[in-house]
Amino acid sequence: QVRLVESGGGLVQTGGSLRLSCAASGRTFSSYAMGWFRQAPGKERELVATISWSGYMRYYADSVKGRFTISRDNAKNTVYLQMNSLNLEDTAVYYCAVGSSSSYSTTIAEYDYWGQGTQVTVSS
Repeated sequence: QVRLVESGGGLVQTGGSLRLSCAASGRTFSSYAMGWFRQAPGKERELVATISWSGYMRYYADSVKGRFTISRDNAKNTVYLQMNSLNLEDTAVYYCAVGSSSSYSTTIAEYDYWGQGTQVTVSS
């Protein structure tokens, strides 16, 4: 049974930082791209960042570029999202997902497995 568990969310003030982790089990994900998505109340789920299987190729949404960093540790079957300079617009439930191929994808439909999400709330 494939399982993705996100952790590291919480309440943080504007300008603060958080580091999200996503631990995968039930399958080896080292050959697949992984991504972080988020969904704010009343909005559609959107891509935040994605990383290829090797970690060499990464993509960021314009809204987080320069502030967020995605990384992965294939030996631990874990992907991370370091979030710095958080602002109110970053408040959302953050989800990790496993892609269907080794290359990263910006298309949500190309992600096969999803975690339950972790809440990130940024306050002023």
